[in-house]
Amino acid sequence: MSDTAAEADEEGRDEDLGGGEYAADCQARVAFEVLSNRWDSVIVYLLGESGPMRPRALLTRIGGISPKVLNQALRRLEYNGLVARQAYAEAPPRVDYSLTEAGLALLGPIRAMGAWAGRYTEAVLAAQASFAPRGDRLDRS
Repeated sequence: MSDTAAEADEEGRDEDLGGGEYAADCQARVAFEVLSNRWDSVIVYLLGESGPMRPRALLTRIGGISPKVLNQALRRLEYNGLVARQAYAEAPPRVDYSLTEAGLALLGPIRAMGAWAGRYTEAVLAAQASFAPRGDRLDRS
């Protein structure tokens, strides 16, 4: 391996992610699919910053999320191995959620996305505003 290839590999740019470039089974797609839900990255970030939390505490800290949507997001994150659910045999029952190793590893990329948003949100919104007068509408899904 050349020095340049070794440097790129260390930075994660030239990793073999499987399936070939743009393939449906490319492993990089897993990361985007895992956090494609609106609330998942918010929950991961909050658990990373605050440590284990109960669902009621998460509801209080996250604005605009309903209990049903929070429960769905927590189950999805648990299914994907990013969040661990700890149930305690107490009366009344108590449940805490915390990040797994995989969830903790996502904090860096989530922070990077937050920094990107802080820098480019105004430009994105301006581009959207200039696009709208043409009468074009895009599906945001």
